[in-house]
Amino acid sequence: MLKELKPAVILLLVLSVLTGLVYPAAVGGLAQALFPKEANGSLIERDGKVVGSRLIGQNFSDSKHFWGRPSATAPMPYNAGASGGSNQGPLNPALEDAIKARIETLRASDPKQNAPIPVDLVTTSGSGLDPHISVAAARWQLPRIARERKLPEKDLEELVASLTEGRQLGILGEPRVNVLELNLALEKRANSR
Repeated sequence: MLKELKPAVILLLVLSVLTGLVYPAAVGGLAQALFPKEANGSLIERDGKVVGSRLIGQNFSDSKHFWGRPSATAPMPYNAGASGGSNQGPLNPALEDAIKARIETLRASDPKQNAPIPVDLVTTSGSGLDPHISVAAARWQLPRIARERKLPEKDLEELVASLTEGRQLGILGEPRVNVLELNLALEKRANSR
């Protein structure tokens, strides 16, 4: 029996070292060498302080800021440790109630805004961490933010256009705007006036 057990234990140890130490170290080292910013979480810094990641959304609720997609993570929005969707199907009454509540909140935040609300402002993403909104969702919020900040809507439109990211590889997804980067640029513009 020891004759059969010895090669199995040796193979276990060799594969454990290879797959548990050598491979992760090689991949991590290669990532650090080729893509250091991405390998370290795509962190965004302002004035020497980390303010977030360009890959994980943040919960903005102040009416002077752009709002992102709702997050279904618990116990708090955009909890990277609890990534996941709500798993509510289109016929689930709880999903319908949540969307109605989000629509009411958006309408209450800007009663003069009569345009249809873009779907990404009332539905969660699959991960609950999406840092982007559609260009339409950003534009929908322009009147409220212009009024709250006393800025011309045209200036905000230019800001959104300057931060709009195109489709990935030119064909995947839709044009989108990173909400954190948009709000940071908005703060910078407001502070420079």
